[in-house]
Amino acid sequence: MQIYLPIAEISLDVFLLLGLGGLIGFLSGLFGVGGGFLMTPLLIFIGVPPAIAVATQANHVVASSVSGVLGQWRRGNVDFKMGAVLLAGGFVGSTLGVALFSLLRGLGQIDLVINLSYVTLLGIIGTLLMMEGGRALLRRRRKVAPRKAHVHNWAHGLPMKMRFRKSRLYISALLPLSVGFGVGMLSAIMGVGGGFILVPLMIYVLGMPTSVVIGTSLFQIIFVSANVTFLQATQNQTVDLVLALLLVAGGVIGAQFGSRMGARLPGDSLRLMLGVVILGVALRLLTELVVAPDDIYSLGVG
Repeated sequence: MQIYLPIAEISLDVFLLLGLGGLIGFLSGLFGVGGGFLMTPLLIFIGVPPAIAVATQANHVVASSVSGVLGQWRRGNVDFKMGAVLLAGGFVGSTLGVALFSLLRGLGQIDLVINLSYVTLLGIIGTLLMMEGGRALLRRRRKVAPRKAHVHNWAHGLPMKMRFRKSRLYISALLPLSVGFGVGMLSAIMGVGGGFILVPLMIYVLGMPTSVVIGTSLFQIIFVSANVTFLQATQNQTVDLVLALLLVAGGVIGAQFGSRMGARLPGDSLRLMLGVVILGVALRLLTELVVAPDDIYSLGVG
């Protein structure tokens, strides 16, 4: 059953969009990521213009993250204090990111920047997660003691120290503020919640326990993505509400199933699986960039 998307100006199958929303919602609950790193490329693959895909799917990230964080909160896996500090940086980063998005769109370069950003970041993060997950699985099979998730360096000597009791940390607030700022920028430019980068940074840079990383990540993603959605709608008019509602409907349901399954799987396996998914998406986008299209001519609206 086809439905017309007024902002994207194309018609797509309703059940395809509901299925995409459910799939990404499932991954959101399973891995603790907003799912935008996968949703935006998939929307581009089925014909949605990149600028519309980036802005619209942020609505889906909000809904699936709310659904996922509720499941984590019930299990006591959310550090709200850490989430608030990450969120402060995220608001500033996402606001500046939307301004940069508008500038690039006006120059006609936003589609290329989105695709190149995805190929670069997903390729790096996917490879690192696969390597780390694979090494952790080998250590567990050989019964080798795991290495510390992080080491103390100059960053841990920064001022403005805060105690995060839930995460059992006493570190400078500048660290999570900086992490939140960077993830907020990515959320605006790439249409992602940023969880695929935020989760590794929370583990290996901030040194948070894996048990509270997923829930805290989703908590921060909710509000940063909501800010991006509002700014994209008011400044760039690139949010397609019809598309967003269909994605949200599937995503809320999928996130509940994902969070339940994620609680049953070990962290090492989750990192390895997430790395495989991310790297696969990066390779697919790279193919789109280097392979000549069937039709080399297209019409665009400035």
